[in-house]
Formats: sequence, C-alpha cells, structure tokens
Amino acid sequence: MTNDFSPSGTRRDFFRLTGAMGAAIAFAGSLSACGTSPADRAKSTTSGAASAKADGTITAAISYELGSNGFDPMTTTAALTLAANWHTMEGLTEILPTGTREVYAALAKELPKKVDETTYEATLRDGAKFHDGSPVTVDDVVHSFQRVLDPANKSMYVQFLGFLDGVTKKDDKTVTIKLKHAFSLVNERLAVVKIVPEAATQDAKAFDAKPIGTGPWKMTDNSATSKELAFERFADYTGPRPAKASKMVWKVMPDDATRANAMSSKAVQAMDLVPDLNIETLKGSATVESVQGFAVLFAMFNCGSEPFKDVRNRQAFLYAIDMDKVIKTAYLGNATPATSFLDEAHPAYQKASTVYSFDADKAKKLFAETGLKKIRLLCTDHGWVKKATPLIKEALEAAGISVDFAEKKSPDVYNTIDDKPAAYDAVIAPGDPSVFGADPDLLMRWWYSNPTWADSRMHWKGQESFTKVQALLDEAVKQTGEEQKATWGKVFNLLSETVPLYPLMHRKSTTAFDADSLPGFKPIALTGLSFIDVASSK
Repeated sequence: MTNDFSPSGTRRDFFRLTGAMGAAIAFAGSLSACGTSPADRAKSTTSGAASAKADGTITAAISYELGSNGFDPMTTTAALTLAANWHTMEGLTEILPTGTREVYAALAKELPKKVDETTYEATLRDGAKFHDGSPVTVDDVVHSFQRVLDPANKSMYVQFLGFLDGVTKKDDKTVTIKLKHAFSLVNERLAVVKIVPEAATQDAKAFDAKPIGTGPWKMTDNSATSKELAFERFADYTGPRPAKASKMVWKVMPDDATRANAMSSKAVQAMDLVPDLNIETLKGSATVESVQGFAVLFAMFNCGSEPFKDVRNRQAFLYAIDMDKVIKTAYLGNATPATSFLDEAHPAYQKASTVYSFDADKAKKLFAETGLKKIRLLCTDHGWVKKATPLIKEALEAAGISVDFAEKKSPDVYNTIDDKPAAYDAVIAPGDPSVFGADPDLLMRWWYSNPTWADSRMHWKGQESFTKVQALLDEAVKQTGEEQKATWGKVFNLLSETVPLYPLMHRKSTTAFDADSLPGFKPIALTGLSFIDVASSK
C-alpha cells in the first residue's frame, strides 16, 4: 500500500478475530432505518447535539495527496482515496474505522446468514440506490465480486478472499456466498468488496476518476488541480448511517506547517497526522488525541539479489537501528518499537521469537561475516517519514555501512522498483493495511501473499521462507481459537527471523479536531479521517 496505501441502537457482536481473541465484544450499533426518510434520519441522529446543523459543512485538512491514484475500490490502495471511499462506497458489510472496528450490515439488510459451514446468504436492504439514481441489483453484487476475483483485473484485494469460492444470485434480493472451507471471518472480510454498478464499470477509466457507490456521501469534486475533495449528502441513501451534515470539504495539505496553521486558525475543523512538534501548541485551540494502532514504518528488502538475499544482512540492518532513539528524537515518543508483526495493543498480539532491540555489536558482527560495505537505501518523502530516515542512515553508517540515500514521492518509489530487481537494496516507507480490516490474516496477507509486494517488490516469492509463510497462513484460516492463535504465532516468529519486510515501529495516529463544531467525531488509529456519524455546527 502506498499511504501511499500506507453509533447507537441495537447491540451486536463485532470484531470477531475468532475465539483466539476471547469473547466477542458487544457494541451499540446500527441506527434503524425503518419508517423514516433519509432526511428525517439525518435530523434525528443529531438530536443529541444541539449545535449541529442539518445543512452544516464539515471541513478537514488531509495530509496525503491524490497523485495518480484513482478511486475504483477494486484497485485503489492510496490513503486519500481509501478514506474517501469509506464515505462513498459500501460493501454488503462494513467495518467502522472508529473505535473497536464494529462490523455491521451495510448494503445487506442484516449480517449474512450462515446456512451451513460453507454457505452464507445475504439479502439486499430495501430501496438501495447508487449515486447515479439507479437501483442496486443482485446482478451488481455478483458483478462486484467477480471483478475483484477475476485474475485479469489484478485486484490488490484478491488475496483477502482466498476463502471465497464465489457469489451467485439466489433471487432478486438475495445472493448465495459459497466458501472453499469454513472461515471464521466471513462478515469482516466481505467488507473489502465494495458494491458498484455493473453498467458504470464498463468504462474503467471514467469510473476510476468518478466513482459511483451507495454510501451516505456522494463525491462532487475530486480534481487534483483543485487541491480538495468535495462531497454532499446522498439524499437517496437508505442505509443505517446517513450523512449528518449537508456538505464536506477535504483540503489536501501535505505540508505539516500548512495543515497545522489551518487547524489553529480554525480554517478547518479537523486534521490528520498532527506533527509531533505541534501537539502542545495545537492543544491551545483544538482537541488533540493520539491513538495507538497498527500503522507502521517498515523496512523492505530486495530478497532476490545481493546483498539482502543473505538474511544476515537483513537482520544486521535492523539490529543497527536504535528505534527507541529514533522514536524519542523524531516523534517525541509518539510510537512504539516493533516487538512483533502486530502492535502490542492488538488483541492477537504475541511477542515474536526475535526482537530487534538495538545491538550495534551484533550488527557489525553480521555485516563483517557477509562482507557488506555499501547499500542503496530508497525512502519515501512523507513529512513524518523524513524525520526518521536520516537517523536510520546515520545508524547504518555507524555500523560501518556506506549508504547511497535517496528520497522520492511514494508513487515514484514503487515505480522505481516494481519488477526491477536491480533497482534497489532496501526501502523505508509507511504502510497501514489495517484500513482494510484488523484481523491478523488480512494484515499479513497484504504484504506477504500479495504478488505485487512479495514478488515484484521484495523478490521473495518462491523462497523457502515464503512457502512456509503461505502454508502457515492457509493452515490458520481453517482453524479457530487457541489453535489458530498458535499458528499465527508461528508466522510472527518466522517473519521476525527472515524479515523480507518488517515493521520498525507502530506509529500512533494523532488527530486534532474542534470538538465543539464536530459532534460525534472520534479520532481513529488508522491512516486518514472518518466522518461517519459526525455532524457539524458550521
């Protein structure tokens, strides 16, 4: 991913990472839509916030640029487009970006019904329409799954659906979901496929530029030249989470100082990626909160060529970096050094067998064994990443390595290295696959099973460790409870030992917002901002 990518009402179970994570957590979810119009529901959901306006506008500052990324939910992986799609697109199920990641019925009338171990059924909610006014049909649902599963489309999401045998039409309101084997995360994983109109996707380029979904918000402007995204409430929305404001404007501000100034001057009501040095200053004019999540700064290695074909060099690279120092110096402590693939706050966390605490002597010893003297280090130029990469370069040089250091915009980094085994040795970049879901299988498959990452970038596919990781992941998805947790632990250990790509740290997501003018707003641990169930007094 390039971060480029990088409720109230009835109670329901959610965030079921299987029995290995303990009992399911109950959460107040899903506003009832029965017997009321979309406009009435929009008004009623703001009744607890006297200052909210039904015709209010939400204004936010977003750190990530649009770049060349489109919005097609079959292919996009960029932070900005993904965050936009949270508001404009829906799957049969959805996962709230906020809090404990509630899974709820979105385009489905209710969570899919289990018929047997390998069969589920989902019925469409009544009156669902696309943003172009056309009704949502079962044929659109089937088409949406087929286009993601079709190898010719090269969807980045297909590795999340390995359990799925297919989706077919049962009748005019219901689809049958067939599994290859029993799977404990069906409801969570169905959310990665957004339902789109079959007719509109026939012109792939036009659809990528101007997506059509069923979400509570309809995009009205996504011009890269305008430096903002604009949305309006979708008046014909019939789902459980209608837009609580009339309009929404996201100002694209990748520069930290510009974003912070907009927040402090109240030109915007919320901003993502608050620079650590601005936290205390912004507290004078806004609410500032940091939430620990999975989001990582990672090191990725070219495992198909020397020098990093030798695992000792990959391990030495990690031992050479004093991440405690990097985090304290660059981020004022607003991150946690990686002690496993998962962050320590994750319900499925297990400490890995190998933890790369700073050990200069071990790094030098391993580099001496291999004879490595020089590497090419390519880094993304995100503002917060640039605070750490010079320190990483210095640490490697202190371990006796000459570093050919280069920074590029995120898309340019991957354009430089994709399918080019001779183009680089190591990359430092951000990533956050938790924007797609939170279960360990999904998070690991994003990097370690995805051909784009494992083959085109890491050049790791086909190696013994790659094969072992795939076998363990495939074993775990058929398990539940402690057995599944134990198998995931084996994968964490293997990844920590072989490190084809590995987290250096798990970063806290820091958000600033005007609590008085944004009733219902909650910071998230993910990359981006969510305005689902949020109103505005402006």
